[in-house]
Amino acid sequence: MQDIIGIDISKDRLDAFRLSDRQHSFFGNDKAGFKALLKWIGNAEGRRVVYEPTGPYHRGMEEALAKAGHALVKVNPRQARRFAEATGTQAKTDRVDAMLLARMGLVLDLPPRPVRGELMNELRELHVARLALIKDRTAAGNRADTAAISLIRRQAKARLAVIEKQLAEIDETIATLIAADPELATRLDILTSIPGIGAVTACMLLIEMPELGTLEPKQAASLAGLAPFTRRSGKWKGKEMIRGGRATLRAAIFMPALVAIRFNADLKRKYQQLIECGKAPKLAITAVMRKLVLLANALLRDGRKWAERSA
Repeated sequence: MQDIIGIDISKDRLDAFRLSDRQHSFFGNDKAGFKALLKWIGNAEGRRVVYEPTGPYHRGMEEALAKAGHALVKVNPRQARRFAEATGTQAKTDRVDAMLLARMGLVLDLPPRPVRGELMNELRELHVARLALIKDRTAAGNRADTAAISLIRRQAKARLAVIEKQLAEIDETIATLIAADPELATRLDILTSIPGIGAVTACMLLIEMPELGTLEPKQAASLAGLAPFTRRSGKWKGKEMIRGGRATLRAAIFMPALVAIRFNADLKRKYQQLIECGKAPKLAITAVMRKLVLLANALLRDGRKWAERSA
């Protein structure tokens, strides 16, 4: 049987719980702490380490454990909280959370997954900064359009100019990093060959969904939050709906889906069939979004560019 270690991560401290002997210990979230943690865990063989992502605070520990050969299981914080509620645990402390993460790894038999490399972490950080700038641009644009005082309008327009410059710098940096990596550059070429997917959307897919090309179709749709869920209970039957997944990716794929409906014959046909069957336009667009993600997954899996099917 595998031994499972749950680790709760905070800015300065790592709380660890080992399931086999129910031992708890804590370490600093720094190089010295990582070294002590590795010694406490012991041999990597037969070990699984379960933890929640915590922005920049988990990366150092993650890198140290990955280099040591440990099997790492990164879980969604919302799922971890719901698991705690399902067990009837009301307490919320670092020590309790570490214990629950270990139990969650055992009960749900969570499989380990490869961790992001340094390059992907850099791209992810740039992408998060880009999303924040886009929100700032929207807010500044609204102020520039609605402000009654000339000073505020002038400042908003100046802020918009700064934001546009910063966005251009981030986009250029992302493009440079991807172009310098042969594998990522090839994957980018494949994605941009799909009608409706431009360079910005392709970069977003590579960063937000690096698993593309290694997933089964249902897994890809579920990870993007585009898989419909059945809702039934007794004689009651509710409408199927999508939920969960990566909301940022789902939002970013909406406009490319609209473009694909115009310029991709297969997806255009799919959209028209759904509309003719009486489906709402929004539902039909969601189906096209799902098909677009599945198409990207299939092309990356096969290592080939998109080509229009011959009639």
